[in-house]
Amino acid sequence: MSYSGQCLCGAIRYQLSGEPKVVALCHCGDCRRSAGAPVVAWAMFHETALVVIQGQPKTINSSGSAMRSFCADCGSGLFYRNEAILPGLVDVQTATLDDPEALPPSVQIQMAERLKWMRDAHALPGFERFPS
Repeated sequence: MSYSGQCLCGAIRYQLSGEPKVVALCHCGDCRRSAGAPVVAWAMFHETALVVIQGQPKTINSSGSAMRSFCADCGSGLFYRNEAILPGLVDVQTATLDDPEALPPSVQIQMAERLKWMRDAHALPGFERFPS
């Protein structure tokens, strides 16, 4: 199987080949702060499965051996690598896939850091678009 994706502005495009090892929702504080969201969905692939076909992501050391790559133009988070604990693997933010529905999460991780109000987020009232 193959997947493709991009950042918000389209400056960076990538392709993935094969199937992910795992697809997870991460609740850790670093992911929250990096994405500006209460949870981030990641798909973990072998590093060789990822090919950046357009643009050059900027990569920073976000904590210890954690390296986060994003678009320097629009700020979209894209990739996560941590050779110390995940050698040869790369996590890709699934919301940046052209078809984000293609890789649904099967597990939640870092639950110890989950925001308390996320526990019941599914019970909040919902609207198809903006409320009137």
